[in-house]
Amino acid sequence: MKIDTNAIAKFAALSKLELSEEEKTEFSQQLSEVAEHLEKLNELDTSNVEPTDQVLDHKNVFREDIVKKSMDIEKIAEMAPVFEDNMFVVPKIIE
Repeated sequence: MKIDTNAIAKFAALSKLELSEEEKTEFSQQLSEVAEHLEKLNELDTSNVEPTDQVLDHKNVFREDIVKKSMDIEKIAEMAPVFEDNMFVVPKIIE
């Protein structure tokens, strides 16, 4: 699969990257080589391979829930720069 410099330019624009023509050419060649290697996987016979979602033989890796006493709200309030109504107050980041 050939990835041309136009595709690289589009990816760069979407990623807000500024690339020189030399970089576009270099990345085009490198990504084309990677795509060629990935295409080789299509040559493998996987007809006798069962699908899997987990490669390790783990059955259940969850621990039992243990009820513990949580920290006192006063100690938590002491750690926070601003704490009101049992909540951390943080700067607004979304308008």
